[in-house]
Amino acid sequence: MSGSGDESNPDAAARRAVERAARESYGRLVAFLAARTRDVAGAEDALADAFAAALQQWPENGVPDNPDAWLLTVARRRSTDALRRRATGLAHARDVRLIAEELDAASALSDDIPDRRLALMFACAHPAIEPGIRTPLILQTILGLTAAEIASAFLVPPATMGQRLVRAKARLKDAGIAFDVPESRELPERLDAVLAAVYAAYTKGWADTGDAAASQLADEAIWLGRVIVALMPDEPEAKGMLALMLHTEARRAARRDADGAYVPLEEQDTRLWNLAMIDQAEALLSAASASGPSGRCQIEAAIQSAHAARRLAGAATWPAIVALYDILGEIAPSPVVALNRAVALGERDGPAAALAALDLAGADPRLAGYQPYWAARAHLCARAGRSAEAAEAFTLAIGLTADPAVRRYLQRRQAQVAGTA
Repeated sequence: MSGSGDESNPDAAARRAVERAARESYGRLVAFLAARTRDVAGAEDALADAFAAALQQWPENGVPDNPDAWLLTVARRRSTDALRRRATGLAHARDVRLIAEELDAASALSDDIPDRRLALMFACAHPAIEPGIRTPLILQTILGLTAAEIASAFLVPPATMGQRLVRAKARLKDAGIAFDVPESRELPERLDAVLAAVYAAYTKGWADTGDAAASQLADEAIWLGRVIVALMPDEPEAKGMLALMLHTEARRAARRDADGAYVPLEEQDTRLWNLAMIDQAEALLSAASASGPSGRCQIEAAIQSAHAARRLAGAATWPAIVALYDILGEIAPSPVVALNRAVALGERDGPAAALAALDLAGADPRLAGYQPYWAARAHLCARAGRSAEAAEAFTLAIGLTADPAVRRYLQRRQAQVAGTA
């Protein structure tokens, strides 16, 4: 056993180690356990017991050299004990023993966990699961996002999302759905939910700048995207999603200046962009376009490609971006798509046209607490000379912002508008 760097306070050191394991490894560990037991809720219960045991034992015994392996071993024992309690005969006892032996052998194979996780992601997209809950189920169970984080991504109240997830897990257990990699012919019908989950995880990692765990989540999403493209090389949407993530990731180094201040896309130093990553994204997008009809991920990747062409080559791409959002609004309508189209329209036709479109989008109550909506309204009102409305929208955008750097940027813009007025 090893210490965690703060031997004077073992309780605090153990708590930090447990929190880090929960943040970085929860999804992988649940996926590994559920892949063997086929019981997501049971796997989560067993892992919760393991975390509770860690909080009790690690302060006294020290943090293990491999916390994940320790947690997996304890959770595996809890799962085995639960099976044993339910066993009611020699046949069941034999099943328990075989499962325990299988888990014992597998627990040492840490390299298997990523593949197990991808298998479980496709299992969570099983046709027997309600389509609207497949992606949230993957995000919570496999990728470790909380119900509140998932609710934010889907613009629904956290309590509503929590209830949906509980019902979905109960159905998984009752239906006895096998957590195995589906047959190759079954993968395409499950792909959309998996791609949506991977990209949602990426956007979570992209948004939480300055958080090492969040950055790791973004890297992990890109890695999963590469695995899916390799697994399904003939699927254009898989290539489109990976291209979308790479186009976005290529700009990460330019999002903050030397002092850590937020830098919007139009002001970024393109010399800091990762051109090799952009080239990869363009090659993927080209291959996707040649493989079949354009889907949501391909359209969104094409929008990012147009942004890159404008900043890198000075191309006049705003008309193309508006047209792409028109297509996206037809194949995957959402209030966020309508919001982004309004912003692009502002660049093509001016702030008055954009604000008219934004008023229509804002009629959707789901945007009432959506920070980018108020930030966009603030900037457009400022451009249109509607200073009082801009100040009010800036106040709401600032209050809804979780990123301190973005908050400071908005506060500076609000002060500039106030000074101009």
